[in-house]
Amino acid sequence: MSYVEVPGAKVPIRMWADPATVEGGAMQQLQNVATLPWIKGLAVMPDVHYGKGATVGSVIAMQGAVCPAAVGVDIGCGMSAVKSSLTANDLPGDLSRLRSKIEQAIPVGRGLHRSEVDPGRLYQFPTSGWDDFWSRFDGVADAVKFRRERAALQMGTLGSGNHFVELCVDMSDSVWLMLHSGSRNIGKELAEFHIGEAQKLPHNQGLVDRDLAVFVADTPQMASYRHDLFWAQEYAKYNRAIMMALFQEVVRREFRKARVTFDQVISCHHNYVAEERYEGMDLLVTRKGAIRAGSGEFGIIPGSMGTGSYIVKGLGNAASFNSASHGAGRKMSRSAAKKRFSTRDLEEQTRGVECRKDSGVVDEIPGAYKPIEKVIEQQRDLVEVVAKLKQVICVKG
Repeated sequence: MSYVEVPGAKVPIRMWADPATVEGGAMQQLQNVATLPWIKGLAVMPDVHYGKGATVGSVIAMQGAVCPAAVGVDIGCGMSAVKSSLTANDLPGDLSRLRSKIEQAIPVGRGLHRSEVDPGRLYQFPTSGWDDFWSRFDGVADAVKFRRERAALQMGTLGSGNHFVELCVDMSDSVWLMLHSGSRNIGKELAEFHIGEAQKLPHNQGLVDRDLAVFVADTPQMASYRHDLFWAQEYAKYNRAIMMALFQEVVRREFRKARVTFDQVISCHHNYVAEERYEGMDLLVTRKGAIRAGSGEFGIIPGSMGTGSYIVKGLGNAASFNSASHGAGRKMSRSAAKKRFSTRDLEEQTRGVECRKDSGVVDEIPGAYKPIEKVIEQQRDLVEVVAKLKQVICVKG
């Protein structure tokens, strides 16, 4: 489908979702965003749903300003995936051992590594810039009481919620490795600190929603936020790269006789800010629950823990600010999912997937998400499908 244009106060709201199916709270948030004085464009993805301040599944382009809540509290959250030389025939009938090995290699939930991971020993890990990255930690917001040691021990860990590590098979029976994670607790603390700082600024006092508070260009507060924001985005990138390298090591050890090789890793943020130029304007483009889908750029759009995921290639649609959805998108809250579904429902909806099937992950049940096939269909003018994947192992926190 192409987009539907809904009138907004300052800019039209371009929607790749059916406005009639978007919950009232999310529509109000979109209207609120469209009132911001600095806004130059607003694109809404088919997986849109209610969030803090700004909806998840929205792309906000502003000139000379950025809204921390429109990035999300997990700065730099995103996806990585890589195709391996393994095929479905190489996999054992019982995948529980492989799942256990993945869980041993990659701490989940609030877990930490016992010692800092040495990137120099990891398979094909891109170490350039590593020392410079950590040297910039000293400039991270002083008000955030976060020790470097903890940030370092969380580097290469999964987290909880909708984060996951998966082994998948595509329609040609090739085996893929895929994972979803972000900037862990340091990103969350930085986000919450800067949202609070923005809310104190005089120019934000008349906004329709205090969670839409912004930093404006050429101010100390903006400079501080930009430093911490881009550092946290880099942390998230390295976090995924280390996890993927650890995941690859597990697979290479477990399938030693197959001499497994891997294609180039695909990686993309879906909670982040980028400096981009549209219609002759230099803009700060915030993608919260959206990926960049420039012409020819690879992206990853996952479904839920019991459905398929998609590797896509961007079509470079400027109307969406070269963006696409970040996943299926929730159709009900976590609390609502826990009330609606049981562990028996979870077992049924994840049949054939080696994964947790206990009450701790019922809120991640496929039935709590929108159908991924419909979400993909609604953005055929934003991306083309390269591969469809189906998970056979799903590790969650």
